[in-house]
Amino acid sequence: MKNRVYTSIVFVIVMLGGVYISPVTFVLLFGSIAGLCLWEFLQMVLPNERKRDHFRKHMGMVLGLAPFSALTILHIGFESVDLSAKWLLFFFPMVFLVLVYELFTRSEHPVRNIAYIILGIIYIGVPFSLLQMVAFDTNAYRPNVICGMLLLTWCNDTAAYLFGSRIGKTPLFPRISPKKTWEGTLAGACCTLLAAVGLSFMFADLTCLNWAIISALISIFGTLGDLVESMLKRSVQVKDSGTLLPGHGGLLDRFDSFLFTLPFVTIYVLFT
Repeated sequence: MKNRVYTSIVFVIVMLGGVYISPVTFVLLFGSIAGLCLWEFLQMVLPNERKRDHFRKHMGMVLGLAPFSALTILHIGFESVDLSAKWLLFFFPMVFLVLVYELFTRSEHPVRNIAYIILGIIYIGVPFSLLQMVAFDTNAYRPNVICGMLLLTWCNDTAAYLFGSRIGKTPLFPRISPKKTWEGTLAGACCTLLAAVGLSFMFADLTCLNWAIISALISIFGTLGDLVESMLKRSVQVKDSGTLLPGHGGLLDRFDSFLFTLPFVTIYVLFT
């Protein structure tokens, strides 16, 4: 229990520091998180026996981080929009190289390997790239919006766990996550909504209504994201995605909810 508490404290300090120090630290922080989450995912789903398996994972890493890297080049101001888009074009022939690579590996499951690599791009690489679009939406860095999204996600997860473990009786999705309950889920949503109202007084970047809608998106899709990662782990028969965070498992275990909310929150923020 102590390890879990200490890890949480250090985790929050690192996250808030990375978000608020500068746009560069934000990009470095979430680029590192994206890479580690992607590595944990590929370690879970792809074979690990031979050298060719390790090379396949490295190809998956490069492809998964390509969208984030292209947007970093654009947002940090190293290059123009046109040149950033040209860098992103390299992503597409690299996808085809993965298909070509499987021709020569003599793998028993080449299509499955390809599918997992592409899933890693969609499930992890793209959402973290969308986070940059939210952070730099107005051509200026907006750390308060990112911080608010993180705080609401943590609030939803924590409240759902605390209330669910104490008053939860009705399973939400017993086939995938027997301990998750309707009572905990609804309590998490209510606490997240209250936190959103509080955030509207702290962070004027968005209106109270906007924060409330974002809290609803996080409560709904964050819960689904947690269930989806549980489904993925069950399918490959692992308990945690990794061991990087003592008492918490892997980074993907901590960002499963956040990742799943990003496409939906990004659409809302960009079109508000």
